[in-house]
Amino acid sequence: MSRPRIAVALGDPNGIGPEIAVKAARACRSEADIMLVGAARVTEDSIRRFGNRESFATRDVQCMGPDDYRPGEVSAAAGRATVGFIEEAVAMALAGEVDAVISCPCSETAVNMAGIRFAGFQPLVAQLTGTPPDETFMMLVAGGLRISHVTLHEGVGHALARMTPELVCKAARATDLMLRRLHVERPRLAMFGINPHAGEGGLFGDEDERVTKPAAEQLRAEGLRVEGPLPADLVLSQRAHDGYLAMFHDQGHIPVKLLSPLRATSLTLGPPVIFASVAHGCAHDIAGLGRADPAALQQAISLLSSHLAQEPA
Repeated sequence: MSRPRIAVALGDPNGIGPEIAVKAARACRSEADIMLVGAARVTEDSIRRFGNRESFATRDVQCMGPDDYRPGEVSAAAGRATVGFIEEAVAMALAGEVDAVISCPCSETAVNMAGIRFAGFQPLVAQLTGTPPDETFMMLVAGGLRISHVTLHEGVGHALARMTPELVCKAARATDLMLRRLHVERPRLAMFGINPHAGEGGLFGDEDERVTKPAAEQLRAEGLRVEGPLPADLVLSQRAHDGYLAMFHDQGHIPVKLLSPLRATSLTLGPPVIFASVAHGCAHDIAGLGRADPAALQQAISLLSSHLAQEPA
């Protein structure tokens, strides 16, 4: 295809998002046409301090008051603006104005302070694109690992209560599709067990006998190259698969962030829009000080640029 077009939503305007957006757009200007999506006052201030006007285009989203831009402050106004920036960027992708969207970090606390129920990007992107929530998942990419998650930002008890073979299959199919889009021709996927040792044949709980084993059998019957369920610690130590399917948030997040702290890319699986984000927080304590590291956002831009460049026209 032609040169990739990527919308970068600024995330929480009072966090490090605006700074890393400008820095990363400047560093990656040879890889893609980048448009920063956010409030003009925030974008222009960040360009003046951290970048130059020739690196990228901008899209003004008028969803902040004149006094709402306060770097370092966690506020409802900033949370509301975070969602407004993402809404505009996703609408641009749905309209064909851009090929993909990346969001800078958000603050779940700030967004919920605004009265908007928010548990991460995936449910929001699902809502904005009309995708069923139980068909929307996350994959973390970093440190040579690609780990998807069946469940994400919810209590372990709640996650386990709603985990079914059907839900695990949906997550595995979405993972297989994303791996193919990332140019892995015949993905080998390892499925983590729910319990230690993947249940040890029922010795450590029967959840794997009831949930993950039937899911794996169904997926193999469909022709997917799925191994497991397997003990997460064992299979990660072998590093013999193209992708991994974790059952819970920490099961997948900890190994990625241990191997590649503050460098992971989060990909949303399921919706029709290509959506990514950085897998780190807003760092309000250093917002606006010029100390924020844009490396994770640069890696996200590079990952999507490489993927889009190889997509058929």
